[in-house]
Amino acid sequence: MEIIVENLNSIPVEKQKVEIVERKGIGHPDSIADGLAENVSRALSKEYLQSFGYILHHNTDECQIVGGQSQPHFGGGAIIQPAYIMLVGRATALYNNKRIPIRAISVKSAHEYLERNFKNLNADTDVVIDSKIWEGSHDLKSVYDPRHQLANDTSVGAGYAPLSETEKLTLQLERFININLKKFPEIGEDVKVMSARKENKVYVTVAIAMVDRYIPDANHYITTKEQIKEELMDYATTLTDKEVRIEINTADDYDKDIYYLTVTGLSMENGDDGSVGRGNRLNGLITPNRPVSMEAPAGKNPITHVGKLYNITSTRIAERIVKEYDDVKEAYVKMLSQIGRPIKDPLVVGISIVGKTPDSGVEEIVREYIEKIDKIKDEILEGKISVF
Repeated sequence: MEIIVENLNSIPVEKQKVEIVERKGIGHPDSIADGLAENVSRALSKEYLQSFGYILHHNTDECQIVGGQSQPHFGGGAIIQPAYIMLVGRATALYNNKRIPIRAISVKSAHEYLERNFKNLNADTDVVIDSKIWEGSHDLKSVYDPRHQLANDTSVGAGYAPLSETEKLTLQLERFININLKKFPEIGEDVKVMSARKENKVYVTVAIAMVDRYIPDANHYITTKEQIKEELMDYATTLTDKEVRIEINTADDYDKDIYYLTVTGLSMENGDDGSVGRGNRLNGLITPNRPVSMEAPAGKNPITHVGKLYNITSTRIAERIVKEYDDVKEAYVKMLSQIGRPIKDPLVVGISIVGKTPDSGVEEIVREYIEKIDKIKDEILEGKISVF
């Protein structure tokens, strides 16, 4: 393993004139795809552990959502055509002459995830869940061995720290809406927050899928939206001293009777599609100002897939570096694997430092976190790590 530490001659994101940050909430179709893929992987992992004592080869990271059709209206509408969810991936179905019902496990897991997270969705009637998870190719399965932990792909993991103030604001605003504003039943789980900082002003555009059954008329919709905005503005003042402007559901046109109404609180009910990897990166954000890996962690196996393990490890290394060294303004970490090579022996680890590069200690931090990379699976199975 080669570890290269270099100084990055770059303006810290906080001091750049323009910064754009996006957060897709748990109910966005892309986030739903991520959540389903990850939940299926956990379910299969637990089944493998129970049946064989270790996790067998699988990757369920290609979930697709095809939006349905609905007719929302004030007071309550109807689902006309259910959304179609296709669970896609590869999983071991036969091992030691014992067959594992991988498709039944995946469908059950997906159904449970939807029921647990989306209170206005009827998982029996509002969606169709179809599993297309099959056995993997012989060459990839032959690389996989949970005891030797060889990388089953040649890919890049990346992470950075710390989060900027705008990144924290964007992340916390979405969480505030979906967690702290439950007193508004009108709010669905499909929330998206897009922030644009122009020097010291932050312009926040929020999309909230409103649930029609709790909104009797247009006046109630408008009043509720104004109340939500007041709550968000008050909360934003606790997160930043910068001037913040917030607009909600900007496509609304009251003169034309256009409102962001949904039956389920999810835009996938009416033509909005979703895919794994099109949404948030590992830290829950989409950050054009930062270098990131295009690997989608959701659904990748937690034993040998570096698309998950290296993204998590890179982020943790970066966080540790900025915590340990006051003169480091930003840390960026890139880790490259090589298929068939031990995951604890990446081909190269690149550390880029904005600020003063430490004289020593960084390589030791890298080695420490890589050495315990096999422990990540336990945190994943316990639900302690969010990957989107």
